Amino acid sequence: MRNSSIDLLDATPRAVVAIGTDYAHGQMLPLHRHRRAQLLYGATGVMQVSTADGNWVVPPQRAVWIPPGVDHEVLMLGVSTRSLYIEPATVTAMDSRCQVISVSPLMRQLLMEAVELAPEYDEAGRDGALIGLLLHELLRSAHLPLHLPMPRDPQLLELCQAFLTHPDAHASPVKWAAQLHISLRTFNRLFSRHTGLSFSQWRQQACVMAALPRLAGGDSVTRIALDLGYDSPAAFSTMFRRTLGHAPSTWLEMTAGR
Repeated sequence: MRNSSIDLLDATPRAVVAIGTDYAHGQMLPLHRHRRAQLLYGATGVMQVSTADGNWVVPPQRAVWIPPGVDHEVLMLGVSTRSLYIEPATVTAMDSRCQVISVSPLMRQLLMEAVELAPEYDEAGRDGALIGLLLHELLRSAHLPLHLPMPRDPQLLELCQAFLTHPDAHASPVKWAAQLHISLRTFNRLFSRHTGLSFSQWRQQACVMAALPRLAGGDSVTRIALDLGYDSPAAFSTMFRRTLGHAPSTWLEMTAGR
């Protein structure tokens, strides 16, 4: 099914409903939730998903797993999606938190085929076998480190949100502690307790996630590195490789499917 709403199809008597949707660049889907679990795959473009637990950046040809009942908003940057809406009882083995996952070539083709199926597809025939194979591929997909946890503490959350507006690789925890009127030691404990990461780990992850949409949009590594406050493109590339396992140029080639 193409460019339809799950609200119209939620009661479909099938464990999986597949919908393909094209979005305008910059379109924001405001905070909402689904009764079913959702696998949201971006065939093109970059998605930015936000929940109370943090932010996820979803590069092209990757997907994000959104458990049932989780409030989330999504910013679409040149995205054409293929979504699976799955009855909760069908996917009890999946994580109870959002996750960005890899999408194998086989899974990608299955997703493309799935959105062409009639809503009440033949479960006993080829269509049912296709959906069954999709679910098997989903269960074996690897998680990707593209999650940025956000704190629940209001004052700390405000500082983190301001950082995401203007990421800076040299942002100082000393200055953040001073703004909160606490010692650096207390700040470090507070930050780790609320995010599960040290300040430097979180800062690095935030910079990587800020860079991904810009890389996919065609910005140069040099421009991104300087805008994020890195001393050189090489320093940025080293950090990027340490976090994602690939240099920015290699990541772009993988994303483009070359």
